[in-house]
Amino acid sequence: MNADSRPDPFRVDDVDVLAALYGEAGPTSLRKEVTSLHPVYREIVEAAPFAVLATCGPDGLDASPRGDAPGFVAVHDEHTLLLPDRRGNNRIDSLRNVIRDSRVALLFMVPGVNETLRINGRAHVSVDPALLERFGVGGKLPRSVLVIAIEAVYFQCSRALVRSKLWDAASLVPRASLPSPGAMLAAVTQAELGGETYDRELPERVRTSLY
Repeated sequence: MNADSRPDPFRVDDVDVLAALYGEAGPTSLRKEVTSLHPVYREIVEAAPFAVLATCGPDGLDASPRGDAPGFVAVHDEHTLLLPDRRGNNRIDSLRNVIRDSRVALLFMVPGVNETLRINGRAHVSVDPALLERFGVGGKLPRSVLVIAIEAVYFQCSRALVRSKLWDAASLVPRASLPSPGAMLAAVTQAELGGETYDRELPERVRTSLY
């Protein structure tokens, strides 16, 4: 047995042990959770240009970035959100998961705001023509729309974003300091794909395929 496969003697597998380790949750962290989209929480959804969609299924988990103009996740009513599926890589990992397991979670982020909003619920994939038309941009329609039934909503405090300095301009990392998309693709495919040509053509490909 090598060192990497040895059992971790400090592994915690018991929820009661875990609860004892952390103690009780504060009253505010529990009271802030509601089962529908309160008006104060709706303001965050409508201001957010970015969210992370988490799904699960028999083939695994997925956390997918989603973004568009603020309010791109539309509020149908206090119990329902609508999320158009814009053009992407056609892997459809998230949508495949939703069809097999309807549970979803969303993390909404607003630039400059350190609090985030978390929404858990259940979703289904819809191709209702009226819904697709509603979310058309420049005559281009989404392939589908996620209809999300809200089960829990609460805001997350600022600690993670304060610690990370996510919105601090001084924390911005020069893009050239990390591998480019073409370099990453070439590295993981043994140079079968990617490379300088991929990087050179990527900005135009992104520009023409946003919707």
